[in-house]
Amino acid sequence: MVRRIASQVHKQVSRLTRAGFLKTPPVWYQAVLEHLPLPLPAREPPSRTPYDSTPSKAKRATGPHPLPVNYIEDDIRRQFFRDHPFESFRPKNITEAGSIEEEDPINGLQWIRLRQRGRNPSPEDAVRFALNLHQAHGLALSDAYSTSHVATRFAAQEAAAYGANFGPSATAQGYEAESRVLEANELKSERMDDSARLARRRWRMTALGTADANRNEWSRGENYVRLWKEGVRPDYAPALTEPVTPFSKFDTSVSSDFMGTRSRSLRP
Repeated sequence: MVRRIASQVHKQVSRLTRAGFLKTPPVWYQAVLEHLPLPLPAREPPSRTPYDSTPSKAKRATGPHPLPVNYIEDDIRRQFFRDHPFESFRPKNITEAGSIEEEDPINGLQWIRLRQRGRNPSPEDAVRFALNLHQAHGLALSDAYSTSHVATRFAAQEAAAYGANFGPSATAQGYEAESRVLEANELKSERMDDSARLARRRWRMTALGTADANRNEWSRGENYVRLWKEGVRPDYAPALTEPVTPFSKFDTSVSSDFMGTRSRSLRP
């Protein structure tokens, strides 16, 4: 009989009996059917060797460290300067005095408008106003910040209506810088055009401003024939038509061997 697992031997005996290979079942067969063996547990996966297993990273024990400190004012202030970056360029005195400045008496439920702190509120007043609306009046932080934003915008409009001059905005400064660059490019192009025009005048093929008006026009050779018949010789190359004057051997400007060393060395 083929080798089987111990808990499955009775199943193999049943198949062989039904097929007729076994005429009579074994003596233990009925006892095994009455008391079936326990099923095998799930097979455990083979354990990996240390060579195949990935190295385990030992977690470093974190020592005691302070918890992060977070204030609502910091979140409001960060969002405020993100929306109004030009406010960070205003000069601010951060010198520490001998005593802490007292808190404004208008605070809590009494502070319902940003203008109650002055006609020209500072960025810190806007941050404190949003925080006061959130803590004292129970508004959501986003609603409190939007109220502060609207109040700040209308305060700036009111100040402008009374004659305040805040200077050019960031958009206006960008347009001015762009205009300056465009003007500089136009001047550069004009200078290049003038230089090109002068270059064309300098290298023109015909000569202008001569005494002979017909000299700039092509006469099909008639002027040349007329001058030839009149006996006028052309002076196109006067250096070639002038007579050649003999030079002296003592002239140092003409001969490179003015001392005669070459002629003396050639004598026998």
